Order: sequence, then C-alpha cells, then structure tokens
Amino acid sequence: MMKIAVASENGMVTEHFGHCEGFMIFDTENNQILKSETIANPGHRPGFLPNFLADRGVNVIISGGMGGGAVEIFNERNIEVIVGAKGNAKDVVEAYLQGSLKSTGSVCHEHQHHDECGE
Repeated sequence: MMKIAVASENGMVTEHFGHCEGFMIFDTENNQILKSETIANPGHRPGFLPNFLADRGVNVIISGGMGGGAVEIFNERNIEVIVGAKGNAKDVVEAYLQGSLKSTGSVCHEHQHHDECGE
C-alpha cells in the first residue's frame, strides 16, 4: 500500500504546495488507485505541512512547485517529492503509477516570487 498526496485546488494540481486549497490523498496498491480523499490545507507555516502529511502515512507528494525547506523535510522523512506536475490530480497520480511522471525539480526559492514557480 502506498499513499500519494497531491497539492490541489478543485481537483487540479496546484502551482504552490504551501498555499494550496487542500491535499488529495490517494491510497494505491499494485499500481491501482483504491480510494481517494481530500483534506483541507490546515495552514501554511514553515516546516508544518511536510510533517502533517508524513504523520498521515504519505509516501509521495506531488505538486507544481515547492519551497526548498519543505523538500528538505520530505527528504528527511523519506517521502518522494515530485514537482513540476500540472493538470488533473487523479491523472497525474495514474501517470506516476505507470512510471511516466518525472519531477522537474521546480523548487521555489523566495516566497515573493511565487508566481514564477514552475517556470
């Protein structure tokens, strides 16, 4: 069983991890989605969200862009980070399960430039 979280807004992958509307959590097994649920973003605080998701058993996080601090914490918690994703959250998870989704390494360095993430 693997849990994949997608930073999302209205079912679509969001550009900025910390400021997303919520996280779609997909329970997967044998490269199939078994179920999904959406949990609201409890709020952006440095270092909080990666641990929040790790404590829920998430193995993979998919987002459009993400700050370096969050990437580091996910790495420390042995959670795979995929950034640079776009489109429908469920389609992106299916692409990941098929091995066709690759991380572009789109890490955001400064919050005031959040509109530039993913470029």
